[in-house]
Amino acid sequence: MKQMNFTLACDIMMDLEGSIRPAIYLADALAAKGFKVSIMSPVMSSDVEHHLTLRKMKPINLHARLLSRKFGLSILWFETWGREALFRLNSRHADPKLRATINFSHTLVVPSTFWYLQGPTSPALRDMENELTAMYRSAYRILKPALEYTDRKLTKDMYRGSRFVLANSKFCASLYRDWGIEACDVIYPPIDCKLFQPQASNPSDSFVLTYFGKETKFSIIKAVANLGVKIKAFGSKAPFIPRSMITNPNIDFLGRIPVSELVDIYSNALFTLFPFTHEPFGYIPVESMSCGTPTLTYDSQGPSESVIDGYTGWLAEDDNEIVSSAVSLWNQGYMQSIRKNCVEEAAKFDKSIYVKKWLDFLQKSGSMDV
Repeated sequence: MKQMNFTLACDIMMDLEGSIRPAIYLADALAAKGFKVSIMSPVMSSDVEHHLTLRKMKPINLHARLLSRKFGLSILWFETWGREALFRLNSRHADPKLRATINFSHTLVVPSTFWYLQGPTSPALRDMENELTAMYRSAYRILKPALEYTDRKLTKDMYRGSRFVLANSKFCASLYRDWGIEACDVIYPPIDCKLFQPQASNPSDSFVLTYFGKETKFSIIKAVANLGVKIKAFGSKAPFIPRSMITNPNIDFLGRIPVSELVDIYSNALFTLFPFTHEPFGYIPVESMSCGTPTLTYDSQGPSESVIDGYTGWLAEDDNEIVSSAVSLWNQGYMQSIRKNCVEEAAKFDKSIYVKKWLDFLQKSGSMDV
């Protein structure tokens, strides 16, 4: 086997979860095959650098000087995006001779063989507008035209520097198609089905699980909780989470929890409620299904490509339907055979399938000799 080098570019890497996971799982597979793997990011935590080194990968930390570290990962990512979109402050520190094999980021304009689309910024902000707190909403409305223009320019610059483009969902591909960028294929993001698997032979079913993040439609969760549904929520604390969500007597906010604990909570939930404002793919429904728990979400965007209505969960047409369905499921339950369906369907998103698809693309493109 010919010795080859692979460089993967990522967004900020404060941990190895979320949008970083697709790059890490592929990097692990490449390193296991004996290839030399480097991972570049605008900024990495010391823990991430340490983990990459232990995995026999070379971390390339561009040491972006970020000012918003204390405001949570979402604001930190937005600052990183703004630095690159407006001034190219991230990529200017990259080696100009370096070409990324795959660019998984939206915050590094570097030449690449592949660019893996995970969703543009401005459509997400547009969909999130009504859920933002008054301060953030006012700021967004003032900056909206400039943000949309800048995002399009950044996206087209990244596209011009890439040989092939792939998307993380059909919906995600459609967002870029509207901007004249055509993805050659879709590779759904991966989960580790050996990690996310049912932990309870007799689930407690005593609560509904949900997620608090930048894409969460908090008004729906509040409406469901106010109708008597007991909810447990996980996610990082962020300034955009309404205080009423934290203080609601029917909502138990767990904050950021370890994966082992998250798997147990997924497994014991009656169902996972996932009302979102914008979601190109959606890890939450797939993680939940892999743990044997169905998801109630919208029949739109990325989650509608993973949840099968009536088989692995339920797809609602609008806000009224998702609220009424949540209350009905809480009061009446559902056929337990759906839990088995969830595990079987989630296996289609396992990292082994994801890695194989990427290795096939790399081989066909001449990027590797397997």
